[in-house]
Amino acid sequence: MKPIKILFAHSGGGQGSVGQGSFDLVTYLKNELGNEFEMLYPIINDPEAPTYQMWKNLFINEFKKANKPTILIGHSLGASMLLKFISEEKPNFLISALYLVATPLWGKNGWDVDDFVLKDNFENELKQVNKIFLYQCKDDTIVPFKHFNFYKKAMPDATVRVLKGTDHAFANGLPELVDDIKMNIGV
Repeated sequence: MKPIKILFAHSGGGQGSVGQGSFDLVTYLKNELGNEFEMLYPIINDPEAPTYQMWKNLFINEFKKANKPTILIGHSLGASMLLKFISEEKPNFLISALYLVATPLWGKNGWDVDDFVLKDNFENELKQVNKIFLYQCKDDTIVPFKHFNFYKKAMPDATVRVLKGTDHAFANGLPELVDDIKMNIGV
């Protein structure tokens, strides 16, 4: 049986080695999920100076390789870029699950980067997403918890995981995410 493909959208910053960006979280997920899954971990052209166009190009390219229905994981910046892409470009296939980890909010109620702002009522454009999961530490040292509360309110049907601690990078892992992925596909 072929492994189930998961597309992972990384955080901002370097991604090439231990301690950088989402590298440790991806390594953890690969180890915990095992051979039943194949983690696609593409990196945008310039992760130190990202633009939405870079993300859009990457997603267009990678979605061609993904299984249908598709499993998506976004971490930090990558999570907000997945939401933007899905809600604006409306890919024409079912997304079986969307896992969003420590997702920043951009614009008037969040961080000020116009290129990354979601359109008003973006949540109404997520019809092709079967299940949404939100994860964030209550005392995340990077993304304020009010960003999480915005997404929780905007997507009331999402499964919400409020985690203890201050972690943002999840370099030592995120067992709740592994459990949810396995439970969602019946492993």
